[in-house]
Amino acid sequence: MTDSLLSIKALSKSFGGLKAVQNVSLDVPAGSLTALIGPNGAGKTTLFALMSGFLTPDNGQVYFDRQDITGRAPHLNARLGMTRTFQIVQPFALQTVRENIAVGAHLHLKDRRSALSQAELVAHQVGLSAQLDKPASDLTVAGRKRLELARALATKPRLLLLDEVLAGLNPQEIAEMIPVVRGIAQSGVTVLMIEHVMQAVMNLAQHVWVLAQGQLIAQGSPAEVTADTRVVEAYLGHGTAARLRAAAQAGGAA
Repeated sequence: MTDSLLSIKALSKSFGGLKAVQNVSLDVPAGSLTALIGPNGAGKTTLFALMSGFLTPDNGQVYFDRQDITGRAPHLNARLGMTRTFQIVQPFALQTVRENIAVGAHLHLKDRRSALSQAELVAHQVGLSAQLDKPASDLTVAGRKRLELARALATKPRLLLLDEVLAGLNPQEIAEMIPVVRGIAQSGVTVLMIEHVMQAVMNLAQHVWVLAQGQLIAQGSPAEVTADTRVVEAYLGHGTAARLRAAAQAGGAA
């Protein structure tokens, strides 16, 4: 745990008979940009909720900067420097973009003017400077995703948990968002992202964990995990890896 900003040990969570997360352990190094991937229903968002305090694990521990924060309330974790985004973006629709971002800034800034000033700086970082005075309700899906990212950044996180920040974006919007996420990491914020867009994972992540049916089944570089038979079968079904190998061999023979 010496070099890890976040460390989770043997986390488990069940809902009735459903084992959503089973004995998951991982370490997120300070200053890294890493990813958590897996098919739908794998338990990724549940794991994020356990890390950030929105859920309390049945078993296991969560450490942030060597401090045991297991089950600690999300707002207290945010004050320590751990902030997360959500898949479903819900801005304050009647407020401007500037005012929405200032909500995050108020975690550390009590003065309204200072919070609004901080909001401008964060908006620039995520490419929303031209939208600051728009009502949040007027933003496109891509704009709302950037706003969700900005609100989280305004809390001045040391660790940012991004839950499918690219979901619902078209290829051009994804390509435009990738350097924004990379820039956040380069500014010194540790980033752990849940993502289905493999283009982004391959471009951004230094290390990847793969979750399937609540269990970690693989980890490594993006190239390593996407070549792993267990990962291919988790996404595409049992026997797929063997069929793909056979097809490749047949093509090579031809």
